[in-house]
Amino acid sequence: MQTGFNVRVYGIMINDQQQVLVSDEYIRGSYYTKFPGGGLEFGEGTLECLVREWQEELGQEVKVVEHIYTTDFFQISAFDNVTQIISIYYLVTPVSAFTAPVITQPFNFPVPEGAEEVERARWIDWKDFSSAAVTLPIDKVVADIVKVKYGA
Repeated sequence: MQTGFNVRVYGIMINDQQQVLVSDEYIRGSYYTKFPGGGLEFGEGTLECLVREWQEELGQEVKVVEHIYTTDFFQISAFDNVTQIISIYYLVTPVSAFTAPVITQPFNFPVPEGAEEVERARWIDWKDFSSAAVTLPIDKVVADIVKVKYGA
């Protein structure tokens, strides 16, 4: 049995209205709410990965403000049982006005027949944001950290 690691890099953005940006995604037949970001590619650093992922997913240029968290426990992939996930989270801010399209209700998007993945960004009000607002286990840990660290 072959096993491996999957390094993921995510950005946490909190706007002036005290809302947190999440990504509602349809992936391989299931729905997930997670933080925007994705997989580290061979040859790139984590900051490069984060900037690239936000550009690809949201068309948004971002600047990394600070490191928030790196996975410190064993987490198997939600998509197979042989890959260990290591996730790195950073606080980010937009370089220019935030212009990415957003939805206002969870999973309010069509899924074309045969589509493997569909994703849309959504703002969650601070009062409604918690570990219950995201799906993946590591994101839940980070949501709790974000609430404590950046709470008013």
